[in-house]
Amino acid sequence: MAEAGSQLTNLQDGRRSGDTSAPICVALFNIKHFGAEPMAKPMIPRLFPLSFPFSAFRYVWHFNSIAFRKAWKAACESKGAVKLVIPKGKYLIGPIQFAGPCKHGYLRAIASLSKYGSGSDWIEFGWVRGLTLTGGGILDGQGVKAWPFNKCTTNSSCQLLPINLKFVAMNQTVIKDITSVNSKFFHIALVECRNFKGTEIKISAPASSPNTDGIHIERSSSVYISRSIVGSLGRYLNEKDVNGLVVRDCIMKETMNGIRIKTWADSPCSSSATNMTFENIVMYNVTNPIIIDQTYCPYTSCPSLEPSRVKLRDIFFKNIRGTSSSKVAVRLECSRGIPCRNIYLEDVHLDLSSGKKHATSSCKNVKAKYSGIKFLLHVHKSD
Repeated sequence: MAEAGSQLTNLQDGRRSGDTSAPICVALFNIKHFGAEPMAKPMIPRLFPLSFPFSAFRYVWHFNSIAFRKAWKAACESKGAVKLVIPKGKYLIGPIQFAGPCKHGYLRAIASLSKYGSGSDWIEFGWVRGLTLTGGGILDGQGVKAWPFNKCTTNSSCQLLPINLKFVAMNQTVIKDITSVNSKFFHIALVECRNFKGTEIKISAPASSPNTDGIHIERSSSVYISRSIVGSLGRYLNEKDVNGLVVRDCIMKETMNGIRIKTWADSPCSSSATNMTFENIVMYNVTNPIIIDQTYCPYTSCPSLEPSRVKLRDIFFKNIRGTSSSKVAVRLECSRGIPCRNIYLEDVHLDLSSGKKHATSSCKNVKAKYSGIKFLLHVHKSD
């Protein structure tokens, strides 16, 4: 039976023709059924007299926030598959928390790509201030069926697959104890976000999954992340700078890349990534534990070999320990047009997983400072 304020619907979940299994029954929880109203129709206060000293906007803010919380609570407490529905419109809400634990806190994405619009992602939060998302839930992107359709390694005009969890133009956001598995594309993406804090984030996908970056950060500032992998910079026109990123207290196990900063070669405009700290990170059998790659191009061939125009400076790697599955544990390959400045490696101890004595490093076009390191240095001066 559906909960109060909900309705039932059937989802086919991309089953093949001829599949006679029962459709998935999903309880829909529409925020408007709990009292939310878009800005086009300001809510008329029913609980207070007109003389109540709140402005009309404060009324909308107050009641919409209550409605969102009630809809979330009902969905969270419901058994079985659920969907929280936010109808089209602009809703004014204040700081709000979506917290668990929920019953069966396991969200499974529709597997079929035909169910997603062009350029759409799975779960997206946008233009909200003060959002808190916690509760130990699991987001399963069901990417296995979608990965064969990822052509981005060979085609620069490829169609991007859905991201598991995306945040756009958010401010003062907190996410905690969230697990993302088998995303069709990036697991988590931040675009034009400020003052973002993510802790106790768990991310998992098999080695065969293409472009399943842990966390992609773009045009954002004051970001604090744990258990993460950073995405790429310098591909598009008018990209804003990235600064104030902190990644600490992480464990990375058997990943292709550990701490990775990459910028596109032949970037169309100048930008910078500064004041970034990676600290207290343990690597277990990671292929590229520390890597800066300013010649990034994932395609079979690239139209130009012009140097990246993204300026990297004031980057700190502190207390990085563990094992590397490749001989080169630290690779700093910076732009020959704008060499990296003020790169610090402190207490970096990386051994080979094979048990051999020393891992090595490779450094190009970078002015780096080292202290307390445990790997062999091979430094190439800037051109």
